[in-house]
Parts: sequence; C-alpha cells; structure tokens
Amino acid sequence: MVDITQKQNTHRTAVAQAIVKLGSLETVRAIEEKRVPKGDVFAMSRAAGFLGLKKTPELLPDCHPLPIEYAGIEYEIDGLNVVVKVTVKTFYKTGVEVEAMHGASVVALNMYDMLKPIDKAIEIQQIKLLLKTGGKSDIKSK
Repeated sequence: MVDITQKQNTHRTAVAQAIVKLGSLETVRAIEEKRVPKGDVFAMSRAAGFLGLKKTPELLPDCHPLPIEYAGIEYEIDGLNVVVKVTVKTFYKTGVEVEAMHGASVVALNMYDMLKPIDKAIEIQQIKLLLKTGGKSDIKSK
C-alpha cells in the first residue's frame, strides 16, 4: 500500500459511469414496469452497488479503507442503454475513484444477472471515471 500518512485530508469526490446495453425495448419496459422475475432491477442493483463500493478495500489489495460519507447511484434510460452514474464523497487523505468505479461495475453486473433470464443480448459496454476532485489532480467532466 502507498504510504499516505503525510497527506492532508481534503474533500474528495468521484463520479463513475457504467453503460448496460439491453437487447430490446421489451426489456426496458419490463424494468420500468417492475415485471422482471428476479425483482426491482434498479432497487436491487442500487443496493448491490452500495455494498460493492463499501467493500472495495476488501477486494482490491492496494485500496485504503476509508470513510465513505456519501454515495449515490442514479439511472438514466437512453434508448436501449441504461446509463448508471455512481457518486462517492469523502473527507480523507486519498481519493474515492476506485470505489466509484467498483460500485458502477457491481451495479452493471447485478443488472446483467437480474436480466439474463429475459434478455440474452445484454452487454456491459463501458465503465469509466467521469469526474474526480480533491487531492493533487482533478479530472473534470469527461
């Protein structure tokens, strides 16, 4: 692990995105109408994403355990794409971009798992960091 003992606490924010491409508009309607056999896709995936981002240091050996002071997960349906945005905030010595991307990954995987019985054409297309603030280097809106 990198030595962060000399770093100062700063307000840190990261926003990550995952895109889940669905195979049909019928799948979109099933999500919106909560007709997916495994349950409410957005609610279950949000819960899985929160769990994933909080467990990041348990799964990635170089990630420091840190206090997550805010986490938010939002969805936007754009045609056959579900755009997932995960925001994580802390006041700490190191950033939360890996936690945000890990949370977005877990959301996308959970959506895939819940939807695979009704849609065999689902793809997880993109996981990326959109924004990082705090610390030495900021990444503003990709």
